[in-house]
Amino acid sequence: MGKIMNNYTKEFKQEAVKLVVERGRPAIDVARELGIKGGTLYNWVEKFKRHGQTAFPGKGYLMPQDEKVRQLEKELKEVAMERDILKKAMAVFSRHQK
Repeated sequence: MGKIMNNYTKEFKQEAVKLVVERGRPAIDVARELGIKGGTLYNWVEKFKRHGQTAFPGKGYLMPQDEKVRQLEKELKEVAMERDILKKAMAVFSRHQK
C-alpha cells in the first residue's frame, strides 16, 4: 500500500516545535498528544534549530537561500540561451561575408 502524506500548516509545525524547544517538553510526548510520529516532530525541531523562523516556508515556497539559488539558476539559463543565439548569429553572418 502507498504511504499517506499528511500536510501540516506552518503554524501547526511552529507551535509543536515551541512546545519542545521553549517549554522543554519531551518531543515524544508532544508528538503523541498531537497525533503525529515522533520522528516527524524531531525533524521539525532540527529544521527549526538550523533555520529558525524560516524553517517552514509553506507549500510551494522555498527557503530564502533556496529561492536565491533558483533565481540565479533561472538567470544563468537565460544568459546561456542568449549566448547560444549570438554564437549561431555570428556563424550565419560570417558565412555570408565570405
